[in-house]
Amino acid sequence: MQPKIIIHGGAGSTVESKGGYEPVRKSLFAVLETVYPMLLDGAKAIDAVVKACQMLEDDPRFNAGTGSVLQSDGQVRMSASIMDGDRQSFSGVINTARVKNPIDLAKHLQTSDDRVLSDYGSAELTRELGIPIYNPLTDERLAEWVEERKTNFTRKMADVAMGTIGVVVLDQYGSICAGTSTGGRGFERIGRVSDSATPAGNYATKFAGVSCTGVGEDILDEGFATRVVVRVTDGMTLQQAVEKSINEAKSRDRDFGAICLDATGAIAWGKTCPVLFAAYHDGEKMQDTLSL
Repeated sequence: MQPKIIIHGGAGSTVESKGGYEPVRKSLFAVLETVYPMLLDGAKAIDAVVKACQMLEDDPRFNAGTGSVLQSDGQVRMSASIMDGDRQSFSGVINTARVKNPIDLAKHLQTSDDRVLSDYGSAELTRELGIPIYNPLTDERLAEWVEERKTNFTRKMADVAMGTIGVVVLDQYGSICAGTSTGGRGFERIGRVSDSATPAGNYATKFAGVSCTGVGEDILDEGFATRVVVRVTDGMTLQQAVEKSINEAKSRDRDFGAICLDATGAIAWGKTCPVLFAAYHDGEKMQDTLSL
């Protein structure tokens, strides 16, 4: 099987919100240039997903890990999940804090009896694993929060709130895995749960995998990732499943995007917003969706 990978760094109204085409493309392609050779060397899908997510979480351009937006109380709380399509096993953390790579916690929980942990549980897991305390806050995100506080958080979300990151991989063994990580919407009520650590925003089976980004509530309302995978399972092509699901979402004025892979190696993506910050390696070359 020819390995395939597609990644995203969010969705939004303009590429300028991320600094323009070239900086975004450079960040996304750097991940593909590191992870795709791993797949060619025999890496499993889940390990490739974790590595790609780590790199995206470490890039302050995106709203996940370092560079995550602040909630209304000025704290960073992050969520992440991973789903192994072979085992059809979902795991994740919700509103975790003081950790560099939330995806690492999600990966560890793949072999746990308790596979989705909230803030207190994920904090305890971080201590148990001996993971160093880390502050993901950047000066830019702090300044953004301070400015918004002046108007008592009248905006519904931060300008970079759609910088959620995600990865879907098909490895040479035919296995599919999906991972998603986010810093949240920005300025939200304490305790708000996004789609990123739910099957609505991150889902994979042996048939297909999907990672979503955008307004979490809209993704939850659509059950989008699961919906696409179920339609592929029931016989639709990946492209048909994505187009139908996106058209349904557009009819309800949703605001999000998604990246997808299936067991045949087909790659697809969809969006209800102007721009999806995504890139992929189709086995021959790297491409992006920035101008599409």
